[in-house]
Amino acid sequence: MEIASPSILISAVMPCLNEEKTLGICIEKAFRAFANLGVAGEVVVADNGSTDGSVEIAQRLGARVVHQPVKGYGAALQAGCQAANGKYIVMGDSDDSYDWEAIGAFLPPLENGADLVMGNRFKGGILPGAMPPLHRYLGNPVLSFISRVAFRVPIGDFHCGMRAFRKDAFEKMRPQTMGMEFATELIAAAASSGLSIKEIPIKLHKDKRGRPPHLRSWRDGWRHLRFIVSYAPDHLYMFPALAMLALGLPMQVLLFKGPFESGDLYLGIHFLALGGLLTLLGFNLLTLGVLAKLIVGVRYPLTMGHGIRRFLRLFTLERGLILGALLTVTGFLGLLAILIRWWRVPGAPMADTVHPAFGLTQACVLGVETVFISFLLHLLLSERQVDH
Repeated sequence: MEIASPSILISAVMPCLNEEKTLGICIEKAFRAFANLGVAGEVVVADNGSTDGSVEIAQRLGARVVHQPVKGYGAALQAGCQAANGKYIVMGDSDDSYDWEAIGAFLPPLENGADLVMGNRFKGGILPGAMPPLHRYLGNPVLSFISRVAFRVPIGDFHCGMRAFRKDAFEKMRPQTMGMEFATELIAAAASSGLSIKEIPIKLHKDKRGRPPHLRSWRDGWRHLRFIVSYAPDHLYMFPALAMLALGLPMQVLLFKGPFESGDLYLGIHFLALGGLLTLLGFNLLTLGVLAKLIVGVRYPLTMGHGIRRFLRLFTLERGLILGALLTVTGFLGLLAILIRWWRVPGAPMADTVHPAFGLTQACVLGVETVFISFLLHLLLSERQVDH
């Protein structure tokens, strides 16, 4: 683990891939900011395989170059942040779209205890031509809204490229993504680790590179959305599962003995099938949600709420096997009783057994699934050595 140098207060980390037209401007602005603030600082250029003169420019201007052969925005930033020696790290693009001379605005929140300070371009101002309309009015607002709901963080601009954080906080966040979704992961990791997050307004300028950006709207937008959904098991699995079970189980109970009639209302075999479908889907999503929360919880322990922790404390492989066996045996014995009745009285009416047979079959299915899921959950708990 890289230890922050007590002599350096701020590390300005800039990812770079063929940025020779603007990299020098950003480096010079960062050094001027350090001088104006009267603090010791360094510029770390995380080069991602530049083939132009970017590396030479950075070295000539006094920046420290860190080479990252693994391609990707997140990969470059991880290398740069890990190599940074400052107490605080300010990361931002090297296309001069963010004013590196204004990094002093990030210091007060950090000095007052914030672990992560986000810039907000929508509050600070987006200059003409600085952000495509697709990103400004659709991509960023929609993805930021979904992220706020998923990670319960009141941040207005999840994808702002300029942000600052404590070096020791970065070590706690442990981001791992290699692409543009790194921006979202950093906030999600900070929130999941219980870190303090603040937001300040910053201005976004049109970049000066004179060429298309590395960002690909639909590809990188999907990567962000994929990350958000994957790391929000409550919304992806648990809430839909509980809603399905809340509808399916009462419907199953109501129709177990036969059709339900009340006035003009008639609920028959079709509603029993619907209730069975919802119950099976709900149960499967619920178990997948538990597994997903366990996997996410190993990476971000604070995401494991009281409910899942209580479940994991109560769960043992033996209890899961007993529950699965009870469901399976109950369903099997019920179906066996129906079979015996049919065997004893060939040709006798069996219409009154259709609804019970449907429910008993489901009990068998749920029982067998419970047995195998219990083994899988036990395996994950044993491998991850989760304290439950």
